[in-house]
Amino acid sequence: MWSRGGTVLLIVAIYGVCVVGFFLLDSSAETLERPGLGASDETVVVLELVAIHPTDNQLDLNVIVQPGPDLTDDQFGVLTTDISVRLYPATDLVELNYPAGSTPAQTTTSLYAAGDPENWPFDTYTTEEVGADVIAGSGDQRRYVPARVELSGSLYGWDIVSHYVGTTVRPSDDDDITTIVLSRTRSKLALIFGICLVLVTLPALALYVAIETARGRKEFLPQYASWFAAMLFSVIPIRSALPGAPPAGSWVDEAIVFWVLLLLVAAMVIYVVTWAREGD
Repeated sequence: MWSRGGTVLLIVAIYGVCVVGFFLLDSSAETLERPGLGASDETVVVLELVAIHPTDNQLDLNVIVQPGPDLTDDQFGVLTTDISVRLYPATDLVELNYPAGSTPAQTTTSLYAAGDPENWPFDTYTTEEVGADVIAGSGDQRRYVPARVELSGSLYGWDIVSHYVGTTVRPSDDDDITTIVLSRTRSKLALIFGICLVLVTLPALALYVAIETARGRKEFLPQYASWFAAMLFSVIPIRSALPGAPPAGSWVDEAIVFWVLLLLVAAMVIYVVTWAREGD
């Protein structure tokens, strides 16, 4: 016979394996490491990812410009000429302008990331070809300045990968540029699977109790009516806890949440009918 202590150890072992597995999956998430700029001899434009809005297909990022020594004053580190930064694909900023005598400040903008939010949690978002040009001077003296573009950043719950492509949209050079691809981490997919499993279990338990009671194989207990109600009203909070906040009306609502609610109501109806029969 299986002892009570063995049951406790089995539960603890399952819990430990699940927790360790979750953290191992979470630690394997792919990110774009921030480059160590230091004292660079060239102009560097850093595009740092800070947030994603899946339902809006929008990716927020910070633009950080580190001008090279040929564009800055050796003593104060300020710009010796006007510079402009153009981002590709075009953003709401159109062009960043930094006047001579100033230090380039961090700026926030957004990029369009193509993807289908209704495919949650298997939705993937891809940007267009990402690049930047730096233009120095003003008026007829404007010229392209060689600049290096670096991608960096991490978003919790997302794998971020940059892919080099063979074409270019930048007029300043012919270097390869990149696209950014974002997909949900395996740890979040595992957590979503676990929560969906909890949702499916609720109506299974409720129907078992209701059907067995209606068949007279289990004793009718009026207190169970509150148990059914508690499960029914817990579905939406559990659904809201799903990572990534799936949009309303997505497949998880049609394939799981709706049927969970329907079956829970059916179990409550069976139990109420049994109550009416027991009362008669």
